[in-house]
Amino acid sequence: MEKQGPYPFREVYELAFPILMRVSFRITGDREVAEELCQEAFIRFLNRYPPIPTLDQSKYWLIRVVKNLSLNFVKRKGRERKAFEKFGREPMKVQESVEDCLLRKESAARLREGLEQLPEKLKVVLILKEYSGLNYREIGKVLKISEGNVKVRVFRARNRLQELLDEEGEYVP
Repeated sequence: MEKQGPYPFREVYELAFPILMRVSFRITGDREVAEELCQEAFIRFLNRYPPIPTLDQSKYWLIRVVKNLSLNFVKRKGRERKAFEKFGREPMKVQESVEDCLLRKESAARLREGLEQLPEKLKVVLILKEYSGLNYREIGKVLKISEGNVKVRVFRARNRLQELLDEEGEYVP
């Protein structure tokens, strides 16, 4: 699949990739995320039918796509952060001792720190699964990935989170 329009894909890639990376990085502030979003834009470009007729039109189309993907990522991340913060501030329904309350808060803080250390694609599925109450199929639809991929990411996220917490010698109930 080397050709998209009347020009080789390599030409489009070499022309657009540096620009796309700068656009995405400036919006997301994360190099790894920017690379993933650029990859997604090129996948959409290759799957686009009918092909874009000129090299310049292809470049501008890709810039629009990566800009929209990046903005959507930032919005989604903001919504997830707000949902996570809201979850962390929910009042406790059972009266606990001061000591139990303090331990729970410390555990929640360690868990949040561990979550922040996870790669974004693992963090997102874990948050959607554990804190949003979505099932694997619904998460797959939200993230536009297969249900199997969601299950793998949730499994990997849980294992990586446990490793991070074990490194600190912490136990989180």
